[in-house]
Amino acid sequence: MDKAKPTGTPDGTVPDATGDSHGTAAEPGGSATAPDASTSPGTDTTTPSRPVGLTKADPAEPVEVAAPTVPGQAEEAAVPPATEPPATVPAPRAGGAPDAVVPAQQQAPAERPRPLHAPDPYSTPPYGEPGPWAPAPPVQRPVPTPAHGTYLPPGTPAHGTRVPPVPEAGPAQGGEWGRYDPWAAPGALVAESGGGPGERRRERRAGRGRLVGAALVLALVAGAVGGYVGMRLERHGGLGTVELEQTSGHAGERAPDSVAGIAARTLPGVVTLHVSGGDGGALGTGFVLDGRGHILTNQHVVESASDGGSIRVTFNGGETARARLVGGDPGYDLAVVKVSGVSGLTPLPLGDSDDVRVGDPVVAIGAPFDLANTVTSGIISAKERPITAGGEKGDGTDISYVDALQTDAPINPGNSGGPLVDERARVIGINSAIHAAGGPARQDDSAGSVGLGFAIPVNQAKRVAEELINHGRATHPVIGVTLDMGYEGEGAKVGGEAAGGGPAVTPGGPADRTDIAAGDVITEVDGVPVASGEELIIKIRSHRPGDRLALTVERDGESRRVTLELGSSDPS
Repeated sequence: MDKAKPTGTPDGTVPDATGDSHGTAAEPGGSATAPDASTSPGTDTTTPSRPVGLTKADPAEPVEVAAPTVPGQAEEAAVPPATEPPATVPAPRAGGAPDAVVPAQQQAPAERPRPLHAPDPYSTPPYGEPGPWAPAPPVQRPVPTPAHGTYLPPGTPAHGTRVPPVPEAGPAQGGEWGRYDPWAAPGALVAESGGGPGERRRERRAGRGRLVGAALVLALVAGAVGGYVGMRLERHGGLGTVELEQTSGHAGERAPDSVAGIAARTLPGVVTLHVSGGDGGALGTGFVLDGRGHILTNQHVVESASDGGSIRVTFNGGETARARLVGGDPGYDLAVVKVSGVSGLTPLPLGDSDDVRVGDPVVAIGAPFDLANTVTSGIISAKERPITAGGEKGDGTDISYVDALQTDAPINPGNSGGPLVDERARVIGINSAIHAAGGPARQDDSAGSVGLGFAIPVNQAKRVAEELINHGRATHPVIGVTLDMGYEGEGAKVGGEAAGGGPAVTPGGPADRTDIAAGDVITEVDGVPVASGEELIIKIRSHRPGDRLALTVERDGESRRVTLELGSSDPS
């Protein structure tokens, strides 16, 4: 077989840049194709032959190249990379077999199709890539196939067969328009992107739905956890075990003049009395007068025991004992009982009620409503408050007349007979009555305290208690007159006659010796006005027999001042 000379070159071979003398040449007038991968460079594919000399192609004589077999290969065949050495392709003969080789440089490069429109001044890529305002629609072109008679390497699809798109080696850049190849077969964009625009929108909506659902579930879980934590914090103050701080248990001593200090010194000498008798039962309080077992209380507390009833005494420590009635006086509402066989008694010290001032702090101790050892505190609200209590019998023999100490320390039924003590824990009064709707009344006749309590001054109680202990009865100071209790004017009016028809002024008595006669009106005692007969009795009984009083007396519109010495009378 004849060998063709390369056009425009002498016979022989021209070494390439590496000094080797190998290569392939194309026959003039033939079309060059890439050699098969199994064929050695420079070897005839039809007839074995010795190596053929190579020469560099003259760029002035281009060689036409047939259309590429696979889309996208035309550009690679037309414009070889600058870094690759020049290559030659076998040129087939008219019968389809290559006969000679032509240098690749002598082949005419295939021209890239030019766009049908002028260059975009905004540098918008052609064929539908995104522009500054809106993307152009993609261009779909016919599927290219090799020309008839073109040599195809083994494995190339036959003429008319649809060529599938060639996947890219790496991930596409620039979004869906960046992956668009204008020369690719139709459907390549869909194949690369995994679906059309509608499918991608549905996938995005599904993804957003899943994200919203996950967010809702997370919000519900977080709300439940937050609610549980909030509940624990509200109910228990935290999530762990609650341990509260506490100071040391050393109580320490209280100040002697504090309520606690006063109560600590007074309570051991206070007792609770439970009385039963023919007229029913009674509840009250008392306090120890001496170590021999004498206890002072109110007459109305132990009154039912005078008819053969019993008295039970309960001490502060809970010990109980039986007591007997020593004596009592309804006019003063005071009585003394005595316990026997009891040791370790704590007598309470007695103070001076004349030294008490309004506003002085006081403490009341008793058993209101049978609540033993109850302590209340207050102040002295008033002094020399004339009150009367009792009168249930109707004959006046049970009426008590008291020039009382008024206090706001709460006292209630059951406090009767209990001590009213000052800041030094000294007894200054005996709690006896409270204010009721109809006026002052004994504590067992009312519902409860309204802040108006009354106590018998201890100076008066001391004298009466001594007489009851020593003589079994108490004396009353008198002026020797009978008063008109129905008089409605100011002052106390001497009556016309005594009970039983006798004279109103006792002959030879204190009033008779100072020329006081029936019909006179006594308006003052020691310079203090009196408004009624009850007040005159109260003022007189606040003194001892033998005390001297200054009285202001009116007769026929004229006033005069007289002084008299109080007499004594035993209670009937």
